Amino acid sequence: MAETTNELWAAVDEYLEQSVVHEDEALRMARASIAEAGLPQISVAPNQGKLLFILARLQRAQRLLEIGTLGAYSTIWLARAVAPTGRVVTLEVDPTHADVARANLGRAGVADLVDVRVGKALELLPDVASLAPFDLVFIDADKPSIPDYFRWALKLTRPSALIVVDNVVRDGALADPTSADPNVIGVRRLHELLRSEPRVSATTIQTVGSKGYDGLTIAMVNERQ
Repeated sequence: MAETTNELWAAVDEYLEQSVVHEDEALRMARASIAEAGLPQISVAPNQGKLLFILARLQRAQRLLEIGTLGAYSTIWLARAVAPTGRVVTLEVDPTHADVARANLGRAGVADLVDVRVGKALELLPDVASLAPFDLVFIDADKPSIPDYFRWALKLTRPSALIVVDNVVRDGALADPTSADPNVIGVRRLHELLRSEPRVSATTIQTVGSKGYDGLTIAMVNERQ
């Protein structure tokens, strides 16, 4: 039954890609290059990439920060959303991943809009602070560190900015208080932080699709902090 369900989710994603997402050759090549390079298959799905694009456009974003580049699939979507004078700063811990990302950004024609920085995000973020405030922050990196990344995002964003965090439902394990999985503990800590954080208005949405069962958190920085 689970296999049938996953096949259905993937089929719906494929339909959505063809009907409303309109993934182009550069994005398809980025996905293919990530697989060919042996990188983890953890990029956002095409419809999720389109969501990031729409959110950034709604924000009229000029400055975007991404924590976790991988092969730059989501980075391309974000870079296409910014104005010609905009900028995306993306942080990637793995130099090999960063090389794949730069190649994909070049093929997509957005390399001039993206600043790829290599190293541990928590070590890079103090320098990134000089570029603040950001209009949107996308967090898609190691889950145990998500609460720390979110705290940094709060420091680096303007009022009404958006902070988007991916992979937070973890196949439903988010609701399991007994889980010893560091990834689950990280996303639970994020939600505990949000429960008492007056500077943001947030929600978490469950998702299903070709990436399985997961979800994302969207937080808006309040006008008055």
